[in-house]
Amino acid sequence: MSERVIVTGAAGFIGSHLADRLLDDGCLVTGIDCFTDYYDPARKRLHLSKAMKRANFTLIEEDLNRADLAPIFDGAGTVFHLAAQAGVRRSWGSEFNHYVDCNVLATQKVLEALRKAPGAKLVYSSSSSVYGETRDLPMREDHRLRPVSPYGATKLSGEDLCELYRHNFGIDYAALRYFTVYGPRQRPDMAFSLFILAAIQGRPIEVYGDGRQTRDFTFVSDAVEANILASRYRGGETVFNIGGGSRASVLDVLGVIERGTGKGLDVRFTARASGDVTDTWADTSRAAAELGFSPSTGLEEGLAKEIEWYGEYLGTVSGR
Repeated sequence: MSERVIVTGAAGFIGSHLADRLLDDGCLVTGIDCFTDYYDPARKRLHLSKAMKRANFTLIEEDLNRADLAPIFDGAGTVFHLAAQAGVRRSWGSEFNHYVDCNVLATQKVLEALRKAPGAKLVYSSSSSVYGETRDLPMREDHRLRPVSPYGATKLSGEDLCELYRHNFGIDYAALRYFTVYGPRQRPDMAFSLFILAAIQGRPIEVYGDGRQTRDFTFVSDAVEANILASRYRGGETVFNIGGGSRASVLDVLGVIERGTGKGLDVRFTARASGDVTDTWADTSRAAAELGFSPSTGLEEGLAKEIEWYGEYLGTVSGR
C-alpha cells in the first residue's frame, strides 16, 4: 500500500515541487493550502496544475489555524510542514502579527494534531535566517542562533516548538534549515525572480547593498530531496542545514543571469535592507553523514532552468 503523506503549503514554491515528487514516487498525497494573497493565488494554482490531474492527490483549501487537522493527519506516515509566511523584509511592523499566525501558531496547531497521529513523522521547513549575522562561517547547526529579522525569529520559534513537543510527547521530527532556495516556481518577491523578470523585460534591477553580500544557493530539487531523505531518517539528530554548495555573491549571480538571458543588465544599488545578513554559508556535513544529502545542481545549471521556466510562465500568463 502506498504511504499517505501530508504537504502543508502545497501550492507554494517548494511545496508544489515536493508534492509532484511524492506523487511520482507513488505516495498518496494530501495537500493543504489556503492560497493567501501574499502573491497571486492564480500563480499558485498553476504550480499545482500537474498534481491536480493525479488520482493520488487531494487538495484541501483551508487555513491551518482554522482547520480540524486531526482527521486529516489520521493515517499519515509523514507530515511535511512547509506552509509559512515568508519574506524577511515584510516581517517588520504591523505585518508581524501575520507572521506569528502563519509561522508560530499554525506550527503549534500542526504539532497538536500530530499528538493524535501516533507514528507520524514531521519534517519542518526552517530557514538559515535563524542564524542571523555572523562571521563564524560556515554555519553549523550547533552555532548560537541570533536572528536579525522578525521572520527569522518566527522560524526559530517553530523549531523550538518542535523540540518541546518531541521532549514532552515524543513527536519525531526533522527541521531543515534551507539556505536560499531558487528554481522554477520561485516566489515573485525573491531576488532571483526579480532579477530574471527585470532582465527579460528590460527594466532596471534594484540591488540592496553593494552586491558583494554572499549566499549559499540551493536548487529546489535538492531541497525536495532533503525532505524525502529526512522523512526516512530514524537517527538521533533533529536539525539539518540544507545548502546547495553554490555560495556566490549577488554580483556573481547577476553575471550568470546576464549570460543566461543574453540581456545587458541595468543594475542600480540602494541601501541595505533591515534584517538582511552579509553572508550565509551552510556546513552540510551533518546532513551528508546522517541523511545522505548531497546537492546535485550547481548555480549556472539551476539558474538556466529558472530562466527557461520564466519564459514559459510569461507565455502562459500572456495567453490567458
